[in-house]
Amino acid sequence: MSSSTSKTIVWFRRDLRIEDNPALAAAAREGSVLPVFIWCPKEEGQFQPGRVSRWWLKQSIIYLDRTLRSLGVRLVLIKAESSLSALMQFITDVGATGVVYNHLYDPASLVRDHNVKEKLMEMGITVKSFNGDLLYEPWEVYDEKGNAFTTFDAFWNKCLSLPMEPASVPTPWKLVPVTETIESCSIEELMLENAAEKSSNALLRRGWSPGWSNADKALSEFISGHLLDYSKNRMKVDGTTTSLLSPHLHFGELSVRKVYQSVRMKQIEWAKEGNTDAEESVNLFLTSIGLREYSRYLCFNFPFTCEKSLLGNLRHYPWNPDAHLFKSWRQGKTGYPLVDAGMRELWATGWIHNRTRVIVSSFYVKFLLLPWTWGMKYFWDTLLDSDLETDILGWQYVSGSLPDGHELHRLDSPEVQGIKFDPEGEYVRNWLPELARMPTEWIHHPWDAPTSVLKSAGVELGFNYPRPIVEVETARERLSDAVAMMWELDTAERAANLNGSDEVVAENNMVGANVLDIPRVTVRREMSCTSSSLDQRVPSYHNSKASVSESKVFNCVENGRRNQYNLYDPIDGGETSRMDEDLRSTAKSTSSRKRSISESHCAIPTLCNSSVGPSDPPFMKPD
Repeated sequence: MSSSTSKTIVWFRRDLRIEDNPALAAAAREGSVLPVFIWCPKEEGQFQPGRVSRWWLKQSIIYLDRTLRSLGVRLVLIKAESSLSALMQFITDVGATGVVYNHLYDPASLVRDHNVKEKLMEMGITVKSFNGDLLYEPWEVYDEKGNAFTTFDAFWNKCLSLPMEPASVPTPWKLVPVTETIESCSIEELMLENAAEKSSNALLRRGWSPGWSNADKALSEFISGHLLDYSKNRMKVDGTTTSLLSPHLHFGELSVRKVYQSVRMKQIEWAKEGNTDAEESVNLFLTSIGLREYSRYLCFNFPFTCEKSLLGNLRHYPWNPDAHLFKSWRQGKTGYPLVDAGMRELWATGWIHNRTRVIVSSFYVKFLLLPWTWGMKYFWDTLLDSDLETDILGWQYVSGSLPDGHELHRLDSPEVQGIKFDPEGEYVRNWLPELARMPTEWIHHPWDAPTSVLKSAGVELGFNYPRPIVEVETARERLSDAVAMMWELDTAERAANLNGSDEVVAENNMVGANVLDIPRVTVRREMSCTSSSLDQRVPSYHNSKASVSESKVFNCVENGRRNQYNLYDPIDGGETSRMDEDLRSTAKSTSSRKRSISESHCAIPTLCNSSVGPSDPPFMKPD
């Protein structure tokens, strides 16, 4: 078809930029361009964006539309019950001949995109999809046997050995509009924020600037001003010590290829200057890029990981689904200052430092024994940069649900972590005003302070600041008992399975041993829908001992059927994003302080050594 008659829909999702946008570039080469954003929260199920994420999305859409208008077209906004139905109607209304979009890798998106591509191609519509989110597609990285990797080090080492595409595709400087009149919703009609949310959201503008060119500016500022000292500053829980790029990357305002290659170019420049001090900082930051890649890789190859552990033999862990403990944790009322400060900051700003994320999630899992899926869902609801794949990776890591995850039996004291990462106590004082007058000596363990010190600081434990919700030694004993019970039940199940089978058991059988049960996924060489080289592939599941749940999820992706997960039981009457009035007032009074860049189906922890290491957890987005 000639370019003069071609009308191509660019389906924007989490790729809200014009620079290094393969789908937009492809459409611009074909002829007339029809940019569209479809808001269909129903398709996201329980993973609909939270308040602060919706605020960012709204601002980013406004910014993108402004840019597209300067190029000659406008962004069409559609609110719908079904993306497929919306696209089909839009195609009919404007006579579009093609649809292009960039890949997404979470289970719901894989199913939806498979259905969309299949149905539109049946209508005779040309459909092309591209890699606009990763350095490497998940099906491009596999071991010598063609199997998916299940440890980060092996995955990332393989990636680093592969050739990389150029940093970007051409950025269009002019787009050809269609002549037809096109109906579009207003940004307010999408209802990305309601009237009650606007006052709280207004505070976010003081610290964040959504939009693709603002993302470019943030990248430049980080590389020129903060990258050199990243290895030294990234562990400070207070202040602007990291790149703060993660929300920009999540919404696709910034190309990960551009980030990676910009950092590599700076690394080469420093090497020529003989600056060896920068090497550690660069490698650590690029590792955070690798962890983001790995999160999508795992979610693509193992879609069930959003509701259960990657390690199948961990299903016996005795989680404690206590609603009261969960409420105390999320409201920052555990009695451990560093944990409480982190949770208060999260509520007030929609943001906490990566190190703080690890501290509060580890406390949640190891001190309180709460189901990690609840914590993951709360992070999803409240984080400004909530990203399903990286949040899954982080929570599975701290809960020991990955082969190279945290050692579950290692319980880190929040007091010790506070002294290490907030030595002067300024972070705690900033977010816990009730402890603002506590001396540094006692700030991270006020329960040990003499009565005279507490009285002088205006602190009354159990009244205006809680006593520890659980003592460290008690938590250690409970954790040890839970791990022992897990292995006892696992051993009993393995023995029962062997006794009930006809197989011959070798002399050195593994009954009673801490054996990892990891599904095996072989990367498909053939395409899923058509022979197009631009089509998205799907994983092929090979594990005869797979659980029904695991197989169901894979069949769902393979067959294009939608699977509804039920990870999170509503607690406290479904209240997951509201706080008590006292905490709400604290949040409002302190949320202006911000950065300055203008199971119930429970997964089961294990006792594996971490190859990533305690200083480099998978919560470490390029943040």
